[in-house]
Amino acid sequence: MPGSEFAGRVAVITGGGRGFGKAFGHALAERGAHAVLADIDATAGAEAAAAIRATGGLATAYPCDVADEHEVNSVVADVVAQLGGIDILINNAGLHSAEYGQPMGDLGLTKVRRLFDVNVMGVIICTMAARSAMRGRPGACVFNISSSASYIGGGAYGVSKLAVRGLTIALARELGPDGIRVNAVAPGLMLTDTIRAELSEETLAYVKAQQLLPLDGSEGDIVEAMLYLCSDRARFVTGETLRVTAGYTVSI
Repeated sequence: MPGSEFAGRVAVITGGGRGFGKAFGHALAERGAHAVLADIDATAGAEAAAAIRATGGLATAYPCDVADEHEVNSVVADVVAQLGGIDILINNAGLHSAEYGQPMGDLGLTKVRRLFDVNVMGVIICTMAARSAMRGRPGACVFNISSSASYIGGGAYGVSKLAVRGLTIALARELGPDGIRVNAVAPGLMLTDTIRAELSEETLAYVKAQQLLPLDGSEGDIVEAMLYLCSDRARFVTGETLRVTAGYTVSI
C-alpha cells in the first residue's frame, strides 16, 4: 500500500465505476480512505468497489444519477448513517465524448438539457447534498472535473465545463466559512481507451501539436492532481482550477 495519507477519510466519488472515477477510488483507497463509488451504472460501480476490496481497500458502491436530487440525497444520507460523514467529494460524473462536443444546434435541445443537468446541475446537487455532512471536518474538500475544452469555447460540452470552472469559484466562496475547500482540474488530452477509440489519429496528432510539451497525457496525471488538491498539502488552496494539459491551454 502506498501509505495512509487519507486514513479514516470518507471519499464520495461520482461516476466512480469507470475512467477517472474508478482510478480516483483506487488511489484514495490505497492511501487509507473509504471510497464510496456512486455511479448511474450500478454494475460498473459494484465491480469497481469489489476490485478495491479485493486488494484490501475499503469501498462501497451506490447506484446514483447525479441529476436526480432525491437519489443523491438518499446516497448521502446512507453514507452519513453508515460512515459518519463525508470528507472528500469528487464531482467526476459527466457526459462527454465526441457526441457532446458538437455545436448545440446539432446536438439538439433534449441532449443539451441532459448534458447540463449532469455536468452542471450534478455538481450543484451533489455539493449541496454533501455540504452538511462535510461541514467542520478537518481537510474537507470538493474536487470538480472541468476540461481543457472549457478554455476553447465552442460545443456544448466545453461550455458545460466552463460552467464547472465558474461553480468552483462560487462554491469555494460559499463553502469557505464551513471550512470546505473547492478546487477543480482541467484535463487536456488524456490517452485513455475511450479517447483512443473516439478520436482519429489525425485529431490526436493535431491536439498534441498544440501542446508545449511533446508528451502523452495519462489517467495517472489526473490522479496525481487529485491527490494533491484533496490532501492537506493543498490546505491553503481553494477556488482554483489546475490545468493539466502539457501547456495546451496556456494563457495569461
